[in-house]
Amino acid sequence: MYYNKFQDKELSGLGFGCMRLPVIDGDDNRPDQPAVQEMVDYAMAHGVNYYDTAWGYHGGNSETAVGEALSKYDHKDFCIATKFPGYDLSNFGKHEEIFEKQLEKCRVEYFDFYLFHNVCETNIDAYVNDEFGLRDYLLEQKKNGRIKHLGFSCHGTYETMMRFLEKNGDIMEFCQIQLNYLDYEFQNAKAKVEELNKRGIPIWVMEGLRGGKLAQSCLGAEKELSKLRPDFTPVNWAFSYLESVPGVTMILSGMSSPEQMKQNIAFFEEKKTLSEEEISILMAAAHSDIQAREGTVPCTACRYCMPNCPMELEIPRLLELYNEHVYTEGGFIAPMALAAFPDDKKPSACIGCGACAAVCPQTIDIPGTMKKFTELLAK
Repeated sequence: MYYNKFQDKELSGLGFGCMRLPVIDGDDNRPDQPAVQEMVDYAMAHGVNYYDTAWGYHGGNSETAVGEALSKYDHKDFCIATKFPGYDLSNFGKHEEIFEKQLEKCRVEYFDFYLFHNVCETNIDAYVNDEFGLRDYLLEQKKNGRIKHLGFSCHGTYETMMRFLEKNGDIMEFCQIQLNYLDYEFQNAKAKVEELNKRGIPIWVMEGLRGGKLAQSCLGAEKELSKLRPDFTPVNWAFSYLESVPGVTMILSGMSSPEQMKQNIAFFEEKKTLSEEEISILMAAAHSDIQAREGTVPCTACRYCMPNCPMELEIPRLLELYNEHVYTEGGFIAPMALAAFPDDKKPSACIGCGACAAVCPQTIDIPGTMKKFTELLAK
């Protein structure tokens, strides 16, 4: 296992993401404790020292399962991270009772890393609102030694991340973002990476395999890539890409079986960065795969449509979310983002006048796309 330096710590290159633990009878709310213990024991024996859980994972049972599995070890030999569950607005104002319960569930006296969880469009107003007292409370816990390092995770847009950083950037020591060679441009992770590097904030990676998609293939580039590194699997290419991104300190993987863990740990024995040629092949494959996916639209965000819309819809942003929803075949990102939109600015508010389509350089049927998006969301 190789390690990356973070302040006074040496963190394993691979972090154990505890959102996809093995479960009993397919029930996500019931982690299989013996299987979890087996995986934690193997990870500890092979140098993994970072364990990432959260209040809401596995129906609230991930923290308990991870805490039990790690309780046999000395805390100085591992780092545990959990998060304030700001994805649920009803939790704001309950931070003290939640934090105390998290310590109890994880069986520790302090958290090595604690995050503002899932900064996004639906909760950014609450996260930058001082009246809840969340920031001051977490800073107090850090002062008291019950939190060693503060950070945040972000599934929201670059603009939303910037709002959060403008308020809380002075206390953020790390940031966890969705990053992989597909989302580098598709979800504009590039802008987040550049901003975090500019601020000197180390990057933690989540969804490095995009929910397993990038573990199955290299999006059509396998033949070309195999000439360069014949022994590499799609997982190897995906992880090596992440190791090549400036600022990346931690790569999390949500492993569900001992077999996945053993394979991942074997890869992380040494860092394997990619050449510019290899990165360009992966990026081209990602771009082609997105463009070829049936149902996506070729919006370039030129914004020519905007002045023509009588409903004043943010058409490029809506088309961006539509492409995400279609490409991912559902998922939570588009619905989550749209939840922050007023009803009169959602896709369903399109009146189908066609004024936008008349000036679209890409000849996109924008009214038809808005109708289809509304139908997909209704399902």
